[in-house]
Amino acid sequence: MTRIRETNLKLAAVALAVLTLPLLSSCAQNETSALHDSATNPGMSEESPVKGPHGGRLLEEDGFQVEVTIYERGIPPEFRVYAFESRSPVDLDEVQLSMELSRLGGRVDVIAFGKVNDYLLGDMVVHEPHSFDVKVMAEWKGKTYRMEYSQIEARTELSPEAIRASGIVIEEVGAVQMKLVFELPGEIALNPDRMAHVVPRFGGVVTEVRKNLGSRVAKGEVIAVIDSQELAASQVGYIQAVHKLEFAQVLFEREKQLWEKKISPEEEYLAARHALEESKISVDGLAQTLRARGLPDEEIKALPHSPDKNLARYALHAPQGGVVIEKDVALGEAVKEDAQIFIIADLTTVLARVTVYARDLRFVHLGQEVRVKSDIMSLEVAGKVTYLGPLFGTDTRTATAHVAINNPDGLWRPGMFVTIRLVQEEFTAAVAVRWEAIQRIRDWDVVFIQDGNLYEALPLQLGRGDGEWVEVLGGISAGQMYVSKNSFLIKADILKSGATHDH
Repeated sequence: MTRIRETNLKLAAVALAVLTLPLLSSCAQNETSALHDSATNPGMSEESPVKGPHGGRLLEEDGFQVEVTIYERGIPPEFRVYAFESRSPVDLDEVQLSMELSRLGGRVDVIAFGKVNDYLLGDMVVHEPHSFDVKVMAEWKGKTYRMEYSQIEARTELSPEAIRASGIVIEEVGAVQMKLVFELPGEIALNPDRMAHVVPRFGGVVTEVRKNLGSRVAKGEVIAVIDSQELAASQVGYIQAVHKLEFAQVLFEREKQLWEKKISPEEEYLAARHALEESKISVDGLAQTLRARGLPDEEIKALPHSPDKNLARYALHAPQGGVVIEKDVALGEAVKEDAQIFIIADLTTVLARVTVYARDLRFVHLGQEVRVKSDIMSLEVAGKVTYLGPLFGTDTRTATAHVAINNPDGLWRPGMFVTIRLVQEEFTAAVAVRWEAIQRIRDWDVVFIQDGNLYEALPLQLGRGDGEWVEVLGGISAGQMYVSKNSFLIKADILKSGATHDH
């Protein structure tokens, strides 16, 4: 029988992995049911237990009978016990009764009973699952009675070999450092600090367009060429100023020598020095004008020594590397000096624009580490909050935050919708289990605890969760062993046996 059960569990592991729950053969089901029935009533026959007049389990010793019921209609489950002699009710004031419930894992609950109406009521809640070995101790008319039975639900038995073959993982319950996260919607956008709006700075006619929409450019690369008479005039003025400076320098040196030799008066020397200083100012001013309008220093310095240079040719250089995302220029077009003809964006960093609701503002702060996720593209990356705007919008009551994202491979494209995960709180949960271990049986959230080869569903009171772990507020203790992975296989084995809630 055990060999058949282990084979079926292996088949279930494979089949459930592709989302198909296997149907067991009737033979295997019969053997499984026999296993659970024998575990439920060890040492007893496979016949159903004797029922009393209230539908509970009837126990008897030497003519004294007790009917054990669990009442749970609209109230937490409680034991109610009725007493009889030869099926006739006895005076409950003469009966002293207590119980011991031995649960899986070694836990023992001791319950005392007192008279209420026509039954004896236990003094504690009967916590789920109602799976335990029961010892009933009663005294009546000077005689002591001891009766026992077993009640099993949501339990199965599997060998270590079956567990290993099915990929089931067992872990110990303990403390876990948890991070509570919440999610906000967002959209990938260009980083405005990494965008360059390119203007000619000199008006003229476009003679070359070297880059198109979507082209990649390097910093300093020529992206267009303009024939500019304005540039030619500016460069001619600079060249003339340089030549005047050279002449003023020679004249100054000559007047200085004559003045030092007492040949010419000081006034002529001072006049020559003044003319030299004015020439320097003129050259520096014209050079700064050319530099401010985009000409490199080396090109400016070479102007007076390049007589064959086309002074009207203006090469427009990329101010930064990136991708051309806008282009508003065509060959032969006349452009003004302030016309925006290219926009170049560096996409190695982008922004996630995040919508922050008013209730979440207290959890968002500058410099905060977050996770940005795109489900459509199956992407996830870390980022930091670099901007948090004020609350605005009378209808939406939202603010905008920016998250800087490194994008060296260009996978994060502007316009993509994303989800931003932020940490709301960090704390240590004294007792926690893995989220994937949680299964649903009846209306319980359960994990399956292990005791030797036995596995039983244990309802939990759950607290906060972070997607990987969930805090446990009640139902299980640190140190207990539970099924942390592939717990759905244990659930399937219990469901097929039908031992889920049979009082």
